[in-house]
Amino acid sequence: MQNGTGHTILLGGVGGDSHSVGLTILRQALSKNGFQVRYLGTQNRLEDFFKLAGMCDVVMISSMDGHTRYYLRDFVELMERYQARTPLWYLGGNLTIGDSLGYERYFREMGFDRVFVKFTDLRQVLQVLDADLYAREPVALSPALWNTPGPVTAPAVVLPVADEAVDAAEFEQARREVLQHWKTGAAARHMEESAEFLARQPSFPAIQAASNAGAREILVQPRSGVPLVDHQIRLFSAFKAAGVPVLSYQVDSLTRNNNYEGADEAIRESRATGVATLNGFPVINHGVSSLRRVISEVKVPLQVRHSTRDPRLLAEISYAGGVTSFEGGPICYNIPYYKEYHLAESIRNWQYVDRLTGLYHERFGIVLDREYFGTLTATLIPPCLAIATGILESVLAVQQGVKCVSLGYAESGNRAQDVAAIRTLRQMAEDFFANLGYRDVQVNTVFHQYMAAFPDAPERAEELIYNSAVTAKLSGATRVIVKTPVEAYRIPSLEDNVGGIGLVMRGIAAAAEQTVDETRVLEESFIIRR
Repeated sequence: MQNGTGHTILLGGVGGDSHSVGLTILRQALSKNGFQVRYLGTQNRLEDFFKLAGMCDVVMISSMDGHTRYYLRDFVELMERYQARTPLWYLGGNLTIGDSLGYERYFREMGFDRVFVKFTDLRQVLQVLDADLYAREPVALSPALWNTPGPVTAPAVVLPVADEAVDAAEFEQARREVLQHWKTGAAARHMEESAEFLARQPSFPAIQAASNAGAREILVQPRSGVPLVDHQIRLFSAFKAAGVPVLSYQVDSLTRNNNYEGADEAIRESRATGVATLNGFPVINHGVSSLRRVISEVKVPLQVRHSTRDPRLLAEISYAGGVTSFEGGPICYNIPYYKEYHLAESIRNWQYVDRLTGLYHERFGIVLDREYFGTLTATLIPPCLAIATGILESVLAVQQGVKCVSLGYAESGNRAQDVAAIRTLRQMAEDFFANLGYRDVQVNTVFHQYMAAFPDAPERAEELIYNSAVTAKLSGATRVIVKTPVEAYRIPSLEDNVGGIGLVMRGIAAAAEQTVDETRVLEESFIIRR
């Protein structure tokens, strides 16, 4: 139990959202200012807050992925059931996709006392708290608040994992079950038919090989995902017109948490209202035929980027729909995203994805790319940690027959270190594979533009993106994942993305006139390897 005489605040994130950096900063600021903070972390059910609300002065709920209306739809009913009007209820984060007009009123009418629809300065939050609590006596500190364990999900039955390729009979049995997870899975059943379609599509591994060989410029890749197929095609077409050679579906948060019913509901609402209610493209709900329509119209190599808890059905539908690169792994798409997900379970799920990827090559000669999210928590990560994680995950993949891997790294902001990290990443991966006897694996590197807090000022954000592109080019990376100047304060529009693409392309061109201190790069490489 914590000590002190200040007011007590219950703080946590709701739903599938995994953003925790802002919550951590808020938690520390509240504690420093004399508040007693009961912290639930991220990915809580709404009812978890109500169970403890009566022992607190303020309940603070965070939602950062824009799906807040969905997560809070039982709020009024739970308020009535628990009679939890005693504390003040605060709601904040990134509460809606796109325009926030009218949402503060919507949530206040639901029963919240304070609503912060978009980014709010920490100092303002503290000022509002001081004003709201000025004349309120703190609730008596309750041992039950601190002694009650946090929300716990029932542990899954986790089978042991092994380094060997997944047994054929075991894989086929699992595949029959996986394809029944949602109604669109049946269309991916016949691998032969999917392979025939895949073989005619633009290839991610092929264009990356050309980039590695110097036959193409470093590949510029934006991230984008919207709820409806026609709108996704419009986005992709605009990016292609801006000169982008590869594209990716950014999958929505509900799909990432395998909530296909919720995604279906959001698709219907998006169609009915004309307003996007998902923060990405629901690949599984749209299914194979929709994906084939997209790639047939856009005609560039496509990837799926996500962070899905159980990625198996997503991989099946993606490949059957013409996608030739699939991101994610058992570490990078587990530990940074989910607070209760057994690593062994994660490894088994991703071994399925890797075995599926390998089978497309073994049976049909089709090489598909597997990428690893080396940015991890998207804050400043030591290069050695990102590299070690990526190599571990890629070794697990090649053991299942994968022939093309892309290892990611997030820019730190120190040019010599970033260049060294990308070069060392490729060299160490190739060395590891060769030492293990895998000499026919294509290794690609992916440079993620700065993933930590972005500048609010547009001119500083533009300068960061431009110079980041210079670093990416100097590093020799295969691909660069693009940011936009509005990163600090909103989800980027089409125009924002096109502007970011232009900045990156200018930075890449400018790199021809710049150099990096190779002595410092060697020093950094030595430190990373050590």
